[in-house]
Amino acid sequence: MDEVEITEEFRTGGEASEDDVDKIYLRAVATIEDVEFRSTLNQKEDELDCILSINAGAGGTESCDWSAMLMRMYIMWAEKQGFKINELNRQDGDVAGIKSVDLEIKGDYVFGLLKGENGVHRLVRVSPFNSQGKRMTSFASVFVHPMVDESIEIDINPAELEWDTFRASGAGGQHVNKTESAVRVRHLPTGITAECQQERSQHMNRDKAMQMLRSRLYEVELEKQRAAKNSIESGKMKNEWGSQIRSYVLDDRRVKDHRTNYQTSQTDAVLDGDLDAFLKAFLMSSHNN
Repeated sequence: MDEVEITEEFRTGGEASEDDVDKIYLRAVATIEDVEFRSTLNQKEDELDCILSINAGAGGTESCDWSAMLMRMYIMWAEKQGFKINELNRQDGDVAGIKSVDLEIKGDYVFGLLKGENGVHRLVRVSPFNSQGKRMTSFASVFVHPMVDESIEIDINPAELEWDTFRASGAGGQHVNKTESAVRVRHLPTGITAECQQERSQHMNRDKAMQMLRSRLYEVELEKQRAAKNSIESGKMKNEWGSQIRSYVLDDRRVKDHRTNYQTSQTDAVLDGDLDAFLKAFLMSSHNN
């Protein structure tokens, strides 16, 4: 705030305007808020990369399209942050959009920034897939897991794993369609599965699937440690009415987070990846609680 006081002295002496003082003050407040916000990312796992999974819920083709819109939103957000994104696994919708997708996002404090996105996201709009132009509601669930690295030890008994191989269904040319390079691994004690078809090599896909599995097992352990507070598992509600964490109401020009009550009318900007205000509101709210 020293710069504010100095600018105020200049204003008193006629060498600066009130607008100058206001600009310096707002800049100082923003800096303080950013420092306070960053202080909320104080858990070991907050520093890690993450896997962000999106699954279409109730609503058929409309929900598959909504899932694709969410994927685009998170990709655009990550690109604006300078993060690296890899598509690990994807299942396209029967008509449009996607049924499910797993994205790996790499960058500083990615998991910490995105962990509040866990839950059901609700879309309300005039559907382009409805010939009568009716207002439709659809749902998709988002789950964010920390991507564990070598610094975190997760013990997995190979005898408790079940492996499947299959032909990749995503883009990738003739190679992925002719060979069973895609893999799926199931952890028998927990029933947790992970699959990857990103790489051309089955061996590389196995390595990535194991990393995804270790990440999900680590998330389960974190949830046990955090008990009920900020529990992701307890947030895995049905993808339908009453369970959403955020609503995107396009014809009313409103996006609202139901946990923090933060909302904006800039729906296009949000869908283009302008999520920082929502992420910050959630993390500050959780930190203060």
